[in-house]
Amino acid sequence: IKARGIIDVLRSGVKDLDLTVYLYFKTPASNLNTKALALYNANIFSVNRQLHYSLNNNNSLDMAILINGLPVITFELKNQWTGQTVKHAIKQYQTDRDPKEPLFQFGRCMVHFAVDADLAYMTTQLSGFNTFFLPFNKGVDHGAGNPLNPLGLKTDYLWKDILTKSSLSNIIENYAQIVEEVDEDTGKVKKKLIFPRYHQLRVVKKLLSDAKKNGVGHKYLIQHSAGSGKSNSITWLSHQLVGLHDSTNTNNVFDSVIVVTDRRVLDKQIRDNIKQFAQVKGVVEAITEGSRQLKQALEDGKKIIITTVQKFPYIIDEIGELKGKRFAIIIDEAHSSQSGETASKMNYALSQKGEQYEGEEEEEQEDSEDKINKLIEQRRM
Repeated sequence: IKARGIIDVLRSGVKDLDLTVYLYFKTPASNLNTKALALYNANIFSVNRQLHYSLNNNNSLDMAILINGLPVITFELKNQWTGQTVKHAIKQYQTDRDPKEPLFQFGRCMVHFAVDADLAYMTTQLSGFNTFFLPFNKGVDHGAGNPLNPLGLKTDYLWKDILTKSSLSNIIENYAQIVEEVDEDTGKVKKKLIFPRYHQLRVVKKLLSDAKKNGVGHKYLIQHSAGSGKSNSITWLSHQLVGLHDSTNTNNVFDSVIVVTDRRVLDKQIRDNIKQFAQVKGVVEAITEGSRQLKQALEDGKKIIITTVQKFPYIIDEIGELKGKRFAIIIDEAHSSQSGETASKMNYALSQKGEQYEGEEEEEQEDSEDKINKLIEQRRM
């Protein structure tokens, strides 16, 4: 666990020569597989209150969640009625929880939560006073915080929705990940543990649920703000759309997922991100060499294809020739309006292909998404 982190150990087990010891059994793809279902149900999810974690003192955590005896999440819980709030919980992690203790070392747990009756915050790495916490709240009135809950505490979604056995299993298997980031100035590689925030889990879950129920041929708009973790949301959605089955759990909804970015810099960022989250090699294909590579990737049935908006018309051409194939297209920054940069690039790309729409003139206010929709509908995808 110290070398690989708790996430990889739970997913892949521990190998010794030709022997593999599995410390966690994954969710079965279908309940029809009774053996896999029995193994999954044998996993022991437990809660430990006042967890003593040190050999050097008598300090204890308010609570920890363990899977088959291995700690995966820690908590500091506060109560406004006793004069303490989530700020005290955050300070406790920053000042009283030594990051050198084995339990708090990088990768040993997936996430650490600071929670009170109204708010929840999370961090994936303790660094003393420099520990940075992100909100894990539902949001209210398009702002921060949590809405009033007539049935209980504002933060009860944490244990009712997120920390259930099925939800926690889903996070372990499909979301949490240790990734590497390269500092462009120094060239140094830094590891970072990613744990999904509430809004990221919600958007991916909603999209998967609707696609599973209604199949292909629908459009969705996801609004996001700066710093909301958009690249990770795109990554999680891409990987899970690939394995999504229809309501009968027998057929894949999509044959391939195509991610379209509006800038080459973002293309590399998302490409690297999606590749690092891949649990199987050869799933992701980044189009860096033009339309020939794109055509080959589509014909080879690559599961996730990443390209830029400049190549989008070629994508439409190629997938239009692959009859019977179903594609999910994720367009990054579909409504971006930074100085009209995205719109002008899309306009240029489309004009290069000489696309004409019979019986109507282009309207000046028509944006990138409108043009993409027209192309898709015209090609009868």
